[in-house]
Amino acid sequence: MISNGEHREVAWPIEGMTCPVCQGRVEQALAGVDGIVDSSVSLLSSRATVVFDPTATSEAVITSAIEDAGYGVGSSAPTASHTHDHADGDHHHEQASSASLWRDSEAMRTYIACLFFFGGLTLQLTWNIEWINVGWWSLGPSAVSFLAAAVVGGANFFGSGFKALTRLRMDMDFLMAAAVMGAIVIGEYTEAAAIAFLFSLAELLESYAVTRARRSLSELVRLAPETARLKTAEGDHTVAVEVVNIGDICSVKPGEKIPLDGTVSQGSSSVSEALITGESMPADKNVGDRVFAGSLNEDGYLELSVTAVSSDTTLAKIVKLVESAEQHKSETEQFVRRFSRYYTPIVTVLAVSVMVLPSLVFGASFLVWFVRGLTLLVIACPCALVISTPVSTISAITSAARNGVLIKGGAALEALADVKVVALDKTGTLTKGELSLSDVVPLNGMSADESLEIAALLESRSEHPIARAVIQEAQLRQIELSEDRIEQFTSLPGRGVKAVIGGVEYLLGRPELFDGATVPSPVNDLQASGKTVVLLGTEGGVTAAFSVSDTIKDHAREAVRHLKLVGVEQVVMLTGDNEATAHSIADASGVDVVLAGLLPEQKVEQVKALERSVGAVAMVGDGVNDAPALATARVGVAMGAAGSDAAIETADISLLTDDLRHLAYAIELARAGRRVIRQNVWASIGVKGLLALGVFPGVVNLITAILAGDMGASLGVTTNALRLAKITPHAADDH
Repeated sequence: MISNGEHREVAWPIEGMTCPVCQGRVEQALAGVDGIVDSSVSLLSSRATVVFDPTATSEAVITSAIEDAGYGVGSSAPTASHTHDHADGDHHHEQASSASLWRDSEAMRTYIACLFFFGGLTLQLTWNIEWINVGWWSLGPSAVSFLAAAVVGGANFFGSGFKALTRLRMDMDFLMAAAVMGAIVIGEYTEAAAIAFLFSLAELLESYAVTRARRSLSELVRLAPETARLKTAEGDHTVAVEVVNIGDICSVKPGEKIPLDGTVSQGSSSVSEALITGESMPADKNVGDRVFAGSLNEDGYLELSVTAVSSDTTLAKIVKLVESAEQHKSETEQFVRRFSRYYTPIVTVLAVSVMVLPSLVFGASFLVWFVRGLTLLVIACPCALVISTPVSTISAITSAARNGVLIKGGAALEALADVKVVALDKTGTLTKGELSLSDVVPLNGMSADESLEIAALLESRSEHPIARAVIQEAQLRQIELSEDRIEQFTSLPGRGVKAVIGGVEYLLGRPELFDGATVPSPVNDLQASGKTVVLLGTEGGVTAAFSVSDTIKDHAREAVRHLKLVGVEQVVMLTGDNEATAHSIADASGVDVVLAGLLPEQKVEQVKALERSVGAVAMVGDGVNDAPALATARVGVAMGAAGSDAAIETADISLLTDDLRHLAYAIELARAGRRVIRQNVWASIGVKGLLALGVFPGVVNLITAILAGDMGASLGVTTNALRLAKITPHAADDH
């Protein structure tokens, strides 16, 4: 249990939650409990997370509310930590429940109802006698078999249906229970048996379909190692990953999985990170390199210093993000939920009117129109419509996570599908971001080493790639850096830095920092050659120029081509670098538009302008300077987010690898997801509308309504949604 000031946060595994309608019932049950501050219900992980005021309510009251809604509640557990043991236990339970789905009590009742139903049909054809025949009611061997089917099959939903009635809630269980009882009352035993058996079968198949949708996440969790080989003074010991702390040393033999996130402290090997980044090619790992939990050590011996406990690994964060993705609902899903709230009561009122009015007003057969009213009740089932959007979203998001792309919910998925412009930062996105100092040009009498020493001191407090290149060159030249010489250091975001060294105030940064000063011709020559130039100077003028060079990523041009193939109208580069350097990279990568020399706030303005002139913008970047533009764009995309807490938590989309081609895959997946969602929504509405029209002339009967309108529609939208898992980065690359 997590205590947050006066509030507490707990999570419960929910048993029996098989579709969004079930999820809605649990949400309604929690909404009715006083003292709950916030709550979320995840269909994907079968979990309810609740923040409550312990002075106003208790765990017992909350669990009672969930149980009254018709669902089982497991033991409460912490949610903030999301320990590996807890998550793994839940998903092992999910695996077990998937395996026993066909053997639980509801399944057994469905099988027995099936035997009685088909037994009744057989008796109706071979031994159709009547023991009792009074008005509507007749009783014979087939009728007894049909009644048994209705009672046994109906036992799966009678209880929850009548609970819904007591709460004045017309959900599907209530509608089906009413339809079965109504059919029995008027002596339509065949229809009563058909409703009970086929609805039970539909629920069973729907549970299986949702379990399949959950399976990709379950597989992801089960791939996380449960044990680690911990090195101690007494030797190596195999322990549970939960007991390993940051800074501990773990050893990993060839063929074993990396147990936790860490840094290689000894050894070298090829490591497959496909589980985390979606990259099929193994990565070479040497001392100092980062490794991630769940990666496979292929051929060498490694020792790693642990950098994250089991609950904070990159893999754990991926699982947590995907589990919580359902909370970020798309506009389409919100519309469908609002629509279904009105749809079901309206159709129910219509069904009751069909049962009663024709016989009262026109003297028509009450029996005939009562059955047609029952058929409309079956068609009123909102399951297929409500499930159409979330099951598609779940399928797309879990598929993307397995391929190294994290999508933060249905809203982000829908926004990504609308993207018309992709705006790219240059360094680290189109280029490798591995800058090296290529030229040191001393000016005004300052020596090269003296210029480099001052520049390195100024850059010693920066994490910018250019700073690293300057410091690395100083170290190669064995220049000693005494940081205690630095005074009054000031960062000038987007432009450079300044500080007092040896009593003199120096500035280091972009040429624009020295506006008004005379720029020597060597600087112009460096810029004309396409290099990035940084100037060092004082109030008296420029004292040195440094140029750094970067190399374009191997797949940058291919990635830009793929973005256009999946329907992106414009690919734009937004960079703070100079025009010559930017155009050099743009020409090599195939970028359409170059906007260079931009400060962070100017990138924001350019993103807004692109939104107005072209359409939805996805901004891609990996640096702190990109954060404002990422937040402004319709979709913010973080590159190379593996191991980065901030990127995973703040970006709408996180590409765990530095391969920009994964963005084309994500856009293709989002657009396919949008198509599938639209297909599912309109198919659900269309099928039910056509069936409803067919009820009035008697073309559609109860069995057809169940097979096509309920079971068929639910399975159809689920199967259609699961197709999204077949889209892979390689499939997107083949366009």
